[in-house]
Amino acid sequence: MTADSTGRQDASSDTLARRIHGTVERRAIAGFGILTGLLLVLMFYYPVATVFIESVLVEGVLTLSVFADLLRDPFYFGDFARLLSGESPLAVGQDFLSSDRRLGVVGFTAYQAGLSTLVAVALGLPAAYLLARYEFRGRRTLRSLTILPFVMPSIMVAVGFVATFGSNGTVNGLFSTVGLGPFEMLYTLEIVLLAHAFYNAPLVARVTTAAWESVDASAIETARSLGASPHRAFLDVVAPQLYPAILMGAALTFVFTFGTFPIVLALGGLNLVTVEVFVYNLIQNLNYTEAAALAIVELVISLGILYAYLRYEAKHVVRSRGIRPLPRRSLVPNTASVRELLPRVGLGIYGVVAIFVFVAPIVSMIYASVSGPNGLTVAHYQFLIDRQSSAAAFQVQPWTAIRNSIVFAAGALALALPMGLAISVLTTRQYRGRKLVDVTLMAPFAVSGIIVGIGLLRGPVFGVEIAGWQITIAGALAIVAAHAVSCYPFVVRTVAPGLESIDRSLIESARALGASRVRALVDVELPLVWPGVVAGAVFVVAISMGEFSSTIILATGTNQYTMPIAIERFIGRRLGPATAMGVVLLVVTSVSFVIIDRLGGESFGI
Repeated sequence: MTADSTGRQDASSDTLARRIHGTVERRAIAGFGILTGLLLVLMFYYPVATVFIESVLVEGVLTLSVFADLLRDPFYFGDFARLLSGESPLAVGQDFLSSDRRLGVVGFTAYQAGLSTLVAVALGLPAAYLLARYEFRGRRTLRSLTILPFVMPSIMVAVGFVATFGSNGTVNGLFSTVGLGPFEMLYTLEIVLLAHAFYNAPLVARVTTAAWESVDASAIETARSLGASPHRAFLDVVAPQLYPAILMGAALTFVFTFGTFPIVLALGGLNLVTVEVFVYNLIQNLNYTEAAALAIVELVISLGILYAYLRYEAKHVVRSRGIRPLPRRSLVPNTASVRELLPRVGLGIYGVVAIFVFVAPIVSMIYASVSGPNGLTVAHYQFLIDRQSSAAAFQVQPWTAIRNSIVFAAGALALALPMGLAISVLTTRQYRGRKLVDVTLMAPFAVSGIIVGIGLLRGPVFGVEIAGWQITIAGALAIVAAHAVSCYPFVVRTVAPGLESIDRSLIESARALGASRVRALVDVELPLVWPGVVAGAVFVVAISMGEFSSTIILATGTNQYTMPIAIERFIGRRLGPATAMGVVLLVVTSVSFVIIDRLGGESFGI
């Protein structure tokens, strides 16, 4: 073989290699999207479909009898079930308006969700007013704190409320100093509503603040120049732009509290059972068919509320170009007039209430973890250390819970971050059907962890046969899958807005210089949205650490329990160790929050 022929073969091989490499790069994004879709089918869509099928397929027969029995059962639907059983609407209406009305489990769940929504809006709107209309030191930090609902584990908040309002809590401790009490405040509806407000009032404040800051000041000045009073200008110009945001916060609050689980499980007691708590109880009793049907009823109601809000938003949203935002006033009044002092006095009173609702539970939990009958102590932390070596096989071992939480969070990060990035890319490209893809891929945002847990338990945990292969996702893998499904939407919501806002000319320039689509993504787009990527990764870790609903279903009867599960096991027996474990979890989520605050600040898409 001559040197020329050898050279031609080498050149031909190099050309072929470059072609293959170019083809792989061109198809990489699409291939990664397909792989992400397959993972979602296995970890989310198939499990959720299993729940649907289990609720309508009884002993091999397709039937809606389970749903019919639920709807006619007064235990679930109270007096409304009597209507479906053929009773007179007049008689049912009279009984419903009387003091002997029956709400049923579903009715009570909706009732407490409605009250929780009212309390959250009442506490969130003054915070939005303060953040949007006043300038003061620490305003940006306080605004960043409104992200707490997304990173703070609910079971940890429940421990804080027990430490605050329990028989030996800080509130009863304060009453005892003046010779009053103790008062039994736990296991009441009021405490559940306050705990829900702790979570959802910051959410209402966040979305309303963003809407308030987007109001164009020139529109108000125009209304004033036409003779409108400040009050009329607010009602006619500002308020219509706030209503969609307020309703969005209210709708999300209702959905979140309608699907409440850890808060009610820890603080509600037997008299305040909600749908998700009862679904969990049915699963514990191995009644999977009824649990699946009840979970589907919950999902339909939640999606119905969100759909109603979206319809309202589409018809009533007021778009503002936000040319010049409203100027903020100083918290220190310029004059001593009633008009200047009155709103600031109101904000001062609100601040006291806010400290009581939002700060006291966390401070009480920290204090309870280092206090005992004889004063300050580290005995509760020592108990956790001793429990590790002395616990029986069926008892929770603290280090095992901490280790599992870290391992599951790492596994969820390894899955959720690339999935979130792939979906962010797919949903920010222009193509036919993009909105449908966006809604489909973001579906886990609206589905309860209980449903995901049931689906994984009844589907992949028992094994799925695909093309003759038996695929099983069980134990730690099932929990990691559930965590990844619940976390990746947060990656999408932090990364996608950044990708959407990138100047397309930068990408076109990179492509013109010979960069492939993948190279342009890696070298140009991702570096520009890197803070959002890191913030999304921190979201994954924090949310995985605090995930409770699906974990408690999948970890039952195994040693795969996490820190939130350990807290729930301790909280009913030993408050001290529960608060100590809560502080450990608080440290982890606080570190996550600081990273989010530094990297994302006010620019999050969430």
